[in-house]
Amino acid sequence: MVWMSTRETRLGTREVRTMYMILKQRPYAGAWSALITPFEESGHLDEHALRHLVNFQIEKGITGLVPLGTTGESPTMKVAEDRRVIEIVVEEARGRVRVVAGTGSNSTQEAVDYTEAAKKLGVDACLVVTPYYNKPTPEGLKLHYKAVADVGLPVIVYNIKGRCGINIETDTLMEMAKHPMIVGVKEASGDIEQMKEVIKRRPVDFTVLSGDDNMTLPLMQSGGDGIISVAANIIPSDVAELVRLAATADWKEAEKQNGRLANLFKHMFIETNPIPLKYCAYRMGLCKLAYRLPMCPPTEKSREALDTMLDEYKLL
Repeated sequence: MVWMSTRETRLGTREVRTMYMILKQRPYAGAWSALITPFEESGHLDEHALRHLVNFQIEKGITGLVPLGTTGESPTMKVAEDRRVIEIVVEEARGRVRVVAGTGSNSTQEAVDYTEAAKKLGVDACLVVTPYYNKPTPEGLKLHYKAVADVGLPVIVYNIKGRCGINIETDTLMEMAKHPMIVGVKEASGDIEQMKEVIKRRPVDFTVLSGDDNMTLPLMQSGGDGIISVAANIIPSDVAELVRLAATADWKEAEKQNGRLANLFKHMFIETNPIPLKYCAYRMGLCKLAYRLPMCPPTEKSREALDTMLDEYKLL
């Protein structure tokens, strides 16, 4: 598995066995990158930059790739563009890592249609955000996710109250987790107590991933399984290392790694994601400085702060 290859020779037999057991029980554990969507200045998809980004991530030891999430500016993407992004990511990954595509919508039928399309394109699983704006009841949430899961593609639930206006309560999530194709959750509620409860009550093969880089270590210290990361777009090896250290219970080194990355994690959210991240990726030559409205370039003050941070981490 790629998730282990870069450190395996330096780990003891017990640590290697621990990581194998984690992956065997929960195959979606690890360090995942929530990919940006690179655009040309014209607004079209920058396919060359996307292919380069995929290979950059894999070469730096990331567990897997998550295109078309919040970080990928999915609300502004057209259906044909979604399809093309998935095609490129799957093609470039070439089976070296898993691909989990964002297929969520606040319309259940649209989410089902997107998931069916992604399944045909060869993704390994889908990431399905809580229906936004509608604010469904717990029963509505269960029926929504059941309809998507019935497509037959593994589903990772994406719980992000701050974007969707609704939190998936643990009782509801545990009911949803009884479906054999609902395999995990990306927890971006920001509530560590809720995350702990989910971890305590989950089925043994149900993966719990952080949706916030700065919550990765607390989540894994509580028994969680990793991160779908914003920062991994620019520092994939560092994020992967943090997850590896925590997965092998090397807490002292994990604390050091987390402390070293804390300022970078903070800077990824000085403006709305993915504005700061995409600016950093642009400064590093990974993409052009092109967004889809209503996302736009950062302010001059933010650019100065991000440039200072990039220099601090020797990323320029």
